[in-house]
Amino acid sequence: MTDNSDRTTVSAETAQRPVPRDRTHWLYLAVIVAVIAGILVGWQAPEFGQDVGQLGTMFVNLIKMMIAPVIFCTIVLGIGSVRSAANVGKVGGLALGYFLVMSTVALGIGIVVGNLLEPGSGMNIAKTAKQGAKLADQAHAAGGTWEFIQSIIPTTLLSSLTTGSVLQALFIALLVGFALQAMGKAGEPILRGVASVQKLVFRILSMILWLAPIGAFGAIANVVGKTGLDAVKQLALLMIAFYLTCLVFIFGVLGVLLWGVSRVSVFKLVRYLAREYLLILGTSSSESALPRLIAKMQHLGVERTTVGVVVPTGYSFNLDGTAIYLTMASLFIADAMGKPLGIGEQVGLLLFMIVASKGAAGVTGAGLATLAGGLQSHRPELLDGVGIIVGIDRFMSEARALTNFSGNAIATVLIGTWTKTIDVDRVHTVLDRKLPFDERTMVDDDHGSHPQQDDTKDLVPA
Repeated sequence: MTDNSDRTTVSAETAQRPVPRDRTHWLYLAVIVAVIAGILVGWQAPEFGQDVGQLGTMFVNLIKMMIAPVIFCTIVLGIGSVRSAANVGKVGGLALGYFLVMSTVALGIGIVVGNLLEPGSGMNIAKTAKQGAKLADQAHAAGGTWEFIQSIIPTTLLSSLTTGSVLQALFIALLVGFALQAMGKAGEPILRGVASVQKLVFRILSMILWLAPIGAFGAIANVVGKTGLDAVKQLALLMIAFYLTCLVFIFGVLGVLLWGVSRVSVFKLVRYLAREYLLILGTSSSESALPRLIAKMQHLGVERTTVGVVVPTGYSFNLDGTAIYLTMASLFIADAMGKPLGIGEQVGLLLFMIVASKGAAGVTGAGLATLAGGLQSHRPELLDGVGIIVGIDRFMSEARALTNFSGNAIATVLIGTWTKTIDVDRVHTVLDRKLPFDERTMVDDDHGSHPQQDDTKDLVPA
């Protein structure tokens, strides 16, 4: 068994360990240049911009390809290395409760801002392209609550790693992790094998990320080529209001909560995750940063088990940005069509949407589809107004993704604090830039176990 003094010595040696020169900052500077170039190409050559849109799709698909292996390895190593299954249940239950409360808070903020600004008032969108019915059908195709629960169970053990479903990968990883936990010493060789696979997965991921500028260029050129700059200008008030609301929620609500509970600065945390924010801006998908969030939260000082449960679950249930979007978009459409919603209708409709969004989390364009499905169920006469949102949905989806990502990062630190599964000293060391994140491997060999689990730390080889 390793005592605390040994652990302190290891941490000190780690802090002094020379880290190879990081050249990946050029990659993220290239992403910024690619985004600017994509805007110019989409503006000046819209047809070509739409043609290269597949580059963005292919890059996001490459990232999605790695999500299931990352989640599987993280959770199996986290759970397999702890002694008590109750710890995992405590983290999961606390996470779901927290996600429910914060989604409700986000919903309330969206209602307040939407009613104060009324960005759709005075618009005439009666002749807008009627795309709402198609999107509503997409939302309903996702199924109801029981279909959503049923979809968590994969067809086979291995299919959970190939279908692209985050929740299926999470479910199987939990089963494997608990099974290895029950096996005790007999499961140690398997854990060492999974640890080696995790290093391989993150190394592949670091190779894929060098294609980020190409993906960002294609994605941005495509959306500007389709909508043009004029379409963005027409709905500038809604977009600005939505972005400002997301900023208020992240820094004014989540930031205050983070400081009050964990004594961690949200500004330092955002700086620590700056590259992930650039990646999300370039691809308009928070999933593109999910594997890196898992790696960075572990490096920050949160236990593997907590990270492995909170982050994947949050990507399906902690949709703060989507909650704000659904609220403000619904109020905008109702006002723009001259049929404003009463307070009672707002609460009923939007609570329905928040529940429905959980089932549509894996559907492409889930936010827009859920918006259409909710309007069709509660106020069918507003459905045609969804067409006016379609033109700027891609730009709004970036704010949704950034807010969802920030909410999950902050939730990981908060739940780690509440469950005492976070190394507070390491958090401050990392956020003060004294212990840099290794961009080459994305894996820390010396971290991931809680002091109470030092007797199992040797399960993962250095």
